[in-house]
Formats: sequence, C-alpha cells, structure tokens
Amino acid sequence: MSDATPAMALAAEQISAGYDRRTVLADLSVGISRGTVTALVGPNGSGKSTLLKTLARLLQLSAGAVYLDGKAIARMPTAAVARTLAVLPQGPTAPADLTVAELVEQGRYPHVGPLRMLRRQDHIAITEALTLTNTAQFADRPVDSLSGGERQRVWLALALAQSTPILLLDEPTTFLDIGHQIEVLDLVCSLNRNHGKTIIMVLHDLNHAARYADRMIALRAGQIIADGPPVTVLTPALLEQVFGVRATVLIDPITQAPVCLPYGVIKPGDPTPC
Repeated sequence: MSDATPAMALAAEQISAGYDRRTVLADLSVGISRGTVTALVGPNGSGKSTLLKTLARLLQLSAGAVYLDGKAIARMPTAAVARTLAVLPQGPTAPADLTVAELVEQGRYPHVGPLRMLRRQDHIAITEALTLTNTAQFADRPVDSLSGGERQRVWLALALAQSTPILLLDEPTTFLDIGHQIEVLDLVCSLNRNHGKTIIMVLHDLNHAARYADRMIALRAGQIIADGPPVTVLTPALLEQVFGVRATVLIDPITQAPVCLPYGVIKPGDPTPC
C-alpha cells in the first residue's frame, strides 16, 4: 500500500505476530474502512486481542506491515498515532491513588502543547468523556476504589477523552452487568453514527457483536475464518467450525440482527446432539 493512498482507516498486510517464540498470527491481511464498527470474535486464544494490539502498534510484528490512514504505522511518531487512534486494552491498571479525573486527563496529553498545560478544549473533552460514560460523579475518587464495572467505564472515558477518529476496544464490556453492557455498546453505536468514529472491538458475546457491528471477523488459530455482515457470518455452520457448538440462529424481530441459541457442544464420536 502506498503511503500516499490512505484507502482505509487501518490495514494489515501479510502480518505475523506473537509472543516470545510463539506465533499467533501468520500471514494475515485485513482492512478496516472508515466510519464502520467491526467486531472481532472467536474462541479464547484465537488471536482477537493479538490482532487488535498489532493494529494499535502495541505488539511488534515479525513480518508484514500495518497502515494507519495509508501511512506505515511503524514509521509514524508516537504522538501522531495517539492523535488518530485510541486503545482500551484488556485489564488496564492505574497507579495507586490516581483519581478518575487525573486518569482521564491523560487522554489529552497527545493534544497539549510543549508546556503540557491543559487548555479550554482539553477540559471540554474531559468533561464530555466523563459525561458520556456516566463517570463524572467519580471524578475525585481514586480509580482503585471503584468497582470493576465502574473502572471499566472510567478507562473508556480515558479513550474517549483522546478525541481520536479511531477507537480500538478490547472487551469493553468486561466486568459490566447486562444493563451497563448495553449502555456501553449503545454509546459505541452513537459514537459511530453521530460522530463518524471508526471502531474495532473484541467481543465475546456473539449476539452483542451481531447487534452492534456492521461487520464481524471470526478468527480461529490466528486465521480469519469468516468476514462480513453479521447475517452472513453468524451461522450454524460457522458456530460449529469456529466454536465447536451446535446452535440455532434466528433473526431478532426488532433489530433484524441474527441471534444464536447454542444447545450443544460437539464432541468427537458424538455427532448427535442431546
């Protein structure tokens, strides 16, 4: 891909990556169009989070290249990447006694000047991020005093305060009860539809992925098994191949999204469900 032709928000070309000597992704290519919501799904260890990390330049590649707005991300200054792409990692931690407001302020650092002083627009972005995630009431509390669900929403506020056109979210609904899961995913939908943000998120809940994403990418063993609109990806055959489960797939009469209802695990020598 030419650095002068930013065809997509993010693109990976023939990438390989892993940890120590273990390869997780091998010769994988994928492109993410601007203004879309993409859900990465797959069983544990399938490479979902690894792919997200490589797209965010958090994990070094052993082969291939990742392009951000058509430019090789490996050659971009860190501040330029941080002004374009924000990441909510899996299981983030904050220094002891850091308050919510102090944590969310860090999302503005890619935008501040050489004196590291917050300006009016920075305070506006911080307030908006706290309001959108319903965490303003925690502003003066230490992050480590919050519940798991509250902390998750604060970390999302940090990512939103960064005010980037691209958001990468690794399991953003972790630790949240069902009501707050829907609240966060509705926010993701609003950020996409009303603010044009490009969003890539790792989700374990397949029905949430089908409901909130324009596109689902299903991975298994570091390879893309299926890629497309949820109605073409979330099928009984895919659930058998990728997750090893038997399921009925219905269409939600309200959202028109596919909904899977698992009813059995496929076991060797036992092809007939109970």
